[in-house]
Amino acid sequence: MTADPGKPPRTGVRRARTGVRPARTGVRPAVLAGLLAALSLVAGDAVARVFPFGPHHRAVNDLNNQFIPFHAHLWDLLHGRAAGGLLLNWQSGYGTAFLPDLGTYLTSPFAPLVALFPRDRIDLAVYVVCVLKTAVAAAAMTWLLRTQHRGRGRGWAAAVLGASYALCGWSVTEAAYNPMWLDGLIALPLLCLAGEWALRGRRPLLGPLVVALAWTANFYTAYMATLGAGLVLLVRLAPAVPASAGVRGYVREYARGSARVLARAAGRTLLGVGLAAPVLVPVFLGSRHAYPGMAAVFRPAGWADVFARALPATYDFFTPAVFTGTGTLLLAAALAFHRGVPGRERWAWPALAVAVALSFQWEPAHLAWHVFQTPNGSPYRQTFVLAGVLVMAAWAAVAHGWPAPRALLGGGAVLTALAAAAAGSALPSAWSLPLFGAGLAAAAGGLLLARAAARGRRRGRSVVAALLLAGSLAGQAAATTAYTDRARLGRLDDYPAWGAAHGARAAAVAAADGWPAYRTDPGRDQFSGNDPLLLGGEGGAYYSSHTPAVLTRTMAALGAGWTSRGRSLQSLDNPVTDAVFAVGARVRGTAVARAAVPPLVTVRPEADPGRFGPSPFRNQELLLGARVYEDPVGGVCRAGTGTYLWAPDYDGRVRLGSRGPSLRLVGGRPRYRAALQPLGVSPGGPAARVVFERAAPREWLLGCLDRERLAAAVARLRATGAVRVSVTDDGVRAELPPGSRGTAVLAAPRTAGWRCDGAPASSYFGLVATPVKGTTVVCTFRPPGLRAGAGAGAAALLVLGGLAVRGRIPVRFRHVRRHRRS
Repeated sequence: MTADPGKPPRTGVRRARTGVRPARTGVRPAVLAGLLAALSLVAGDAVARVFPFGPHHRAVNDLNNQFIPFHAHLWDLLHGRAAGGLLLNWQSGYGTAFLPDLGTYLTSPFAPLVALFPRDRIDLAVYVVCVLKTAVAAAAMTWLLRTQHRGRGRGWAAAVLGASYALCGWSVTEAAYNPMWLDGLIALPLLCLAGEWALRGRRPLLGPLVVALAWTANFYTAYMATLGAGLVLLVRLAPAVPASAGVRGYVREYARGSARVLARAAGRTLLGVGLAAPVLVPVFLGSRHAYPGMAAVFRPAGWADVFARALPATYDFFTPAVFTGTGTLLLAAALAFHRGVPGRERWAWPALAVAVALSFQWEPAHLAWHVFQTPNGSPYRQTFVLAGVLVMAAWAAVAHGWPAPRALLGGGAVLTALAAAAAGSALPSAWSLPLFGAGLAAAAGGLLLARAAARGRRRGRSVVAALLLAGSLAGQAAATTAYTDRARLGRLDDYPAWGAAHGARAAAVAAADGWPAYRTDPGRDQFSGNDPLLLGGEGGAYYSSHTPAVLTRTMAALGAGWTSRGRSLQSLDNPVTDAVFAVGARVRGTAVARAAVPPLVTVRPEADPGRFGPSPFRNQELLLGARVYEDPVGGVCRAGTGTYLWAPDYDGRVRLGSRGPSLRLVGGRPRYRAALQPLGVSPGGPAARVVFERAAPREWLLGCLDRERLAAAVARLRATGAVRVSVTDDGVRAELPPGSRGTAVLAAPRTAGWRCDGAPASSYFGLVATPVKGTTVVCTFRPPGLRAGAGAGAAALLVLGGLAVRGRIPVRFRHVRRHRRS
């Protein structure tokens, strides 16, 4: 049997002596894979009649609630329309760090493509980006497969396998509405490619750059992809040891060669991560300062359900979606029976696939895959690594020669057993087994035709074989996509896609804009958890993995509501907090309510006023600096005062009196917290009593707002506040009235990173504050970790530059020596 020219040299450290050159992979199979993946994905969405091909939207879970608004903000940044810059986001949560969000959601090289679309087509822009990422993942995997083994005459098979990886169940069911995860789908084959270069001692500069690109695009999935690439590299090292070494010699040679190669790969990986440090370090520290999310407990999935997720047209949120197409699974299962494949490789890939699958079900390994923290929801986020391993195993079964009927029979028996094991699961749909059986028959027939064509050199059979394999994959993937599109809408939270109501609200916000003289809040009635990013304005709503703990605790003390266990803060429709945070325009529906409010920077007489208490009404007064609420008498507010209800754990409807409008409160901590709710102006008497639809909660308070007192308090703050305020992308400058004394307070949360007048800012009930030292106050914001990350990135860049110089100097010296001898 002739050696495969795409294989690495016999040891990973002797490339110079062997003279083996890597195979030319070719571009056509990669392009074919990308087109097949994109067309299959789009066809599935079209069949399901979901956006943009029908009336059903795809805006589930965090896609429209979080990710699309962040891409809308990126659109604004790229077009110069955003309030804030790369360091500071003035639009969300009354002013928060933006670099951690940028590094978590928007540093993909594909993200800026949204700027090419109209602003009101941001949903379509994100969809196109997701399809493009899927296509690139298919192309990248195809390129990797052809690098691992040349597989002459079988480039089309590599394309089909690359597409099957990009269309795996994890991709079309989980990553489809998490655009950042698709960067991990691309990262795995790229990082494995970097491992191939380390194995062969090639491309010492490009390898770290690939690692840096993957970790910058999305560090979370890049971490999982890096673990997977390391495991793949261990398998790729196995055939590099001479077969004649014997068992003891094999172990010795493998340990020696693998130690050198792994050290080389680890060095390149660390260098690449160092290059990404300017983004990674602020992201890491942003997570440390974030409000704690849900502490999930890992529970392994039932094995029947695990096997069921290898079938097409299944959906579940808590099991690993490992479907990769029946043809890919057949080849991966047939590898162990394929006698044309060298023994070590024939068993190494199946062993790795089984080991990775078992690691998903073992809690210590599960934690290692997820950066040692069980994720909140979707606990098998690393499934794309297993899909990649199965695809590489399938290619190993093809690249060494088409499998014989006996091997296909063995692989078919394995898949039949898998389908039988899935019989105890409720996850398969009515289409799962028919699609599985049809795909198995088509794949087996196509592979037999391909084998016959290779022996008889009949091109017609090859074409039919390609059509059978590609068609079965496309059909199964499209069906799985369509099925999960509909299933998600019935099982996950959904949010409205951009429509006429969005446009009308955004227009109202833009017309009321007065920043930085005052803030404009897009309203309590939210389309998403990030309406200020989606619609414009400078509101209090904010939803991110980096929602600062100080912001959540401050707003909760003032009566704000939340979802997602405190990481999705809602806008608080209250005139007192609007005065505190300089919200001079508030949008309700498409109407704009305006109010005279203090400036963004006010002056308070005291420096350290103390702590908040249990009552949100008293806490608002402490922050405002005046008493504006009356206590209800006999459970009823005085006629003419505003009635406000605080019942954070109440879930139901409530009204003022028997004829007042019914309002819905959504409470139930820790996941939900109902906001302090305005019920209207008190009519006095029995009609002013609060009526709960259900039994009254154990904890609730009533506050009666005196508008005249509030107006007087606002007037005092306006008279002593800043006379001029200017904001920048990283801070604020305020001019105070002459003779100002006390503490200057900026209406923004005191998150880590604020400095005022050259010193760390102090806190005034959770807001940025600094002692008044003159008539000018300058506060700047630098995200924690920016300087350390920049230093680490610069150091890594210097090392990379040194490697580049070192790689060129010997060549030049040899040239000089040859010139002197001549």
